[in-house]
Amino acid sequence: MNIEYPGKKVIVTGAAHGFGRAIALAFAKRGADVWACDILAEELAETEKMSKDLKGSCQVRTVDITEFEDVSAFVEEAVGKTGPVDILVNNAGGVCGQVGRPLEEITALEWAEIFEVNVTGAFYFAQAAAPGMKTAKYGRIVNISSGAGLGVSLTGIQAYASAKAAQIGLTRQLAHELGPWGITVNNIAPGFVRSNPTTERQWESYGEEGQKKLVGSLALRRLGKPEDIANGVLFFASDYAGWITGQVLSINGGKL
Repeated sequence: MNIEYPGKKVIVTGAAHGFGRAIALAFAKRGADVWACDILAEELAETEKMSKDLKGSCQVRTVDITEFEDVSAFVEEAVGKTGPVDILVNNAGGVCGQVGRPLEEITALEWAEIFEVNVTGAFYFAQAAAPGMKTAKYGRIVNISSGAGLGVSLTGIQAYASAKAAQIGLTRQLAHELGPWGITVNNIAPGFVRSNPTTERQWESYGEEGQKKLVGSLALRRLGKPEDIANGVLFFASDYAGWITGQVLSINGGKL
């Protein structure tokens, strides 16, 4: 299966490191015109630097995905005069620096902050990109959720598990709404991958025994890499997945 994206316009959110960087570079490697965003300007610049010698291109912008005006302006700039966004990857998310704490200690602001980043941002981007996709009668939207959205979160953060489940619900709803225009909307639920500073801290917190237990719970007996998640995105965005929509693909090494 040889998947290429020459001339395709791709937006990737949360591209400063981890999954988002791997996804942005995977598309650029295959000839796509990538527009990548994040709030982490220095790391985002490194993503752009890494794309310089690839077949396609990768432009970066600092964007707060929780502000619709920022999102709308970014999508409008990406569209420019060359047509709509072909592929949207809503990867931005995370725990916003929070750690697992008892339910009664969680503030309304902490709860809302995680929903804003993991659900509202994805909604805003889909809302901004959909009109152009409808006009073109073509589009691919891929949302990056988590195994936490299908079960429970290893972090113990209630809002994170709830927000990732909500994002899966949004995926299914948008798949039915946008399907008549030839737009597919799918979701990837990654397992635990050491992909950014947050997951590195989480990994260290398990200690040697906890790490062995986690790896031992996977059928393949090894952790994955950001590129494993990027490969799933490449498939959902391709013509090979043209009759697949509203689905969740767990990429987790065969979690038992």
